[in-house]
Amino acid sequence: MLDLHRLRIFRAVVASGSVNAAAANLGYTASAVSQHVTALQRETGLVLLSRNGRGIQPTSAGLALAREADGVLTRLGDVEAFVADLRDGRTGSLSMAYFPSVGAAWLPTVARVLLREFPDIRLDLELRDDPPTGAGKRPDVQIMVSHRDYTGTRDARAEHLIDDPYVVVLPKDHPLAGEDTVDLGRLAGERWIDNDFARGWCRRNLVEACRAAGFSPPFRVEAHDYPTAIAFVAAGIGVTVLPRLGAATLPGGVVAVPVTGPVVQRSIYALVQTAVASTPPVRCVVETLARCALTA
Repeated sequence: MLDLHRLRIFRAVVASGSVNAAAANLGYTASAVSQHVTALQRETGLVLLSRNGRGIQPTSAGLALAREADGVLTRLGDVEAFVADLRDGRTGSLSMAYFPSVGAAWLPTVARVLLREFPDIRLDLELRDDPPTGAGKRPDVQIMVSHRDYTGTRDARAEHLIDDPYVVVLPKDHPLAGEDTVDLGRLAGERWIDNDFARGWCRRNLVEACRAAGFSPPFRVEAHDYPTAIAFVAAGIGVTVLPRLGAATLPGGVVAVPVTGPVVQRSIYALVQTAVASTPPVRCVVETLARCALTA
């Protein structure tokens, strides 16, 4: 069995670039670090470091072991944090994943309510656009977007929160800025600002709606997120189409007008792991999300 302490020291050597730098970072002597690495090489039967001039560099086997060690050490860190929670009287944790436009809009309220009701719980947050696939740990609750009839997965159920329609963000002096609604086809000749670098579900949904209206969106400028795209609109560079929740806070000089012909919308869900769905903290989160959606 590998010695985890030696594995950590070896990983520090690879990350630091030298034995001396790792020793300084860890508060050890260089001799102690070298001894641990030598012992790890003996345990594994592998040459993990090789000479490179006056310094050293990891071998291909050393790099492979370092990459594999990352997952082991991260998981061990999670276990150590869990033990610390139990030792300090905290009874557990709740993990949540969310996409950017609900982060600022809903999560502060969710966190405030959850930690008021369960002050000893640890809330772990992760930014994620798409539902997890393949093997690996799933968040207890994931706020996500999908089509209107989404029901969830084999291990998680989808709680519908809200249908979020799309709007076009325009400069206030744009000819369409005073309209109650704007048919999507009327935007075909505009300079479009892209706002989804990840090319996620929301963008794909918009592109399909444009095709249904008889054109492909003529993206001329690429922004990586909603706030940047809106700032580009305010600068007079073009227009951008995005879900209404993403346009909740607008700078001066721009307006948001609902898009029709066809109506474009995304459905927002709380994807809840069935194994924890009945626990009080998860119920608290889902109920709070539902209240946030009602006032959106």
